[in-house]
Amino acid sequence: MAQPLERITHGAEKNATHSIIWLHGLGADGNDFVPILPQLELRPTTRITFPHAPVRPISLNYGMPMRGWYDIKDFSFEQRDEDLAGIEASAAQILAIVEEEEQRGIPAENLLYAGFSQGGVLALYLGLRHPCAGILALSTYLADRDHTPPADCAHCPPILQMHGTQDPIVPYTVGKLSYNLLKSKGYAPEWKEYPMQHQVCPPQIADIAAGIHKRSRIDLIKSVNVAPFFCHNYPLLFIILKIKIYFLLARFRSLASR
Repeated sequence: MAQPLERITHGAEKNATHSIIWLHGLGADGNDFVPILPQLELRPTTRITFPHAPVRPISLNYGMPMRGWYDIKDFSFEQRDEDLAGIEASAAQILAIVEEEEQRGIPAENLLYAGFSQGGVLALYLGLRHPCAGILALSTYLADRDHTPPADCAHCPPILQMHGTQDPIVPYTVGKLSYNLLKSKGYAPEWKEYPMQHQVCPPQIADIAAGIHKRSRIDLIKSVNVAPFFCHNYPLLFIILKIKIYFLLARFRSLASR
């Protein structure tokens, strides 16, 4: 049985109706994307889970242990060098969290996978193979490309891919290759690019918020705009004001007559 992942959670602890599982990149941990949560303005009934990847030896780091969802040998992105066993093991651990969410009343169709770099690899790997509300893939790529399942009517999740045009870690061309492959498989991914390296930039955060609202079934909080009421309900406001004035005058006359 897979070892449960350590994690931190934000948002709704009880009575949650929607869930986001947000996966960090190599060498980071679950705290990595917590600071952007206030800017996303998610509904209070959304629970966000940030799992910590296991600590494991990473070949790229000369075998020294660090947090990673799977081993990575180099930046060639050749399928023959992919640690598919590590990806599948981490996917199983994340699916255990999904099962927990389902037991707490959140169906998989109300759960969104989000991930950056290695975390994005897992988000795509899971979201293309299991029911979900959508996939948010940041500065990442498709692993096991030759076995990417084709889209079908039963499962074709909304996908938002974001990438830096100057990314030296996961090159722009690798990300765009994944995007084109998804299209060839029948998916309809949305692609956004930014003049940045392997990172997240402020304009992108605004697009993430808009993308979650547009491309998934997890809605954002809608601020109440009272201006239209005051602009288009002058007659009603006038009647309310007259009633208030009438009662104030009646009260004044009652006091004056005593």
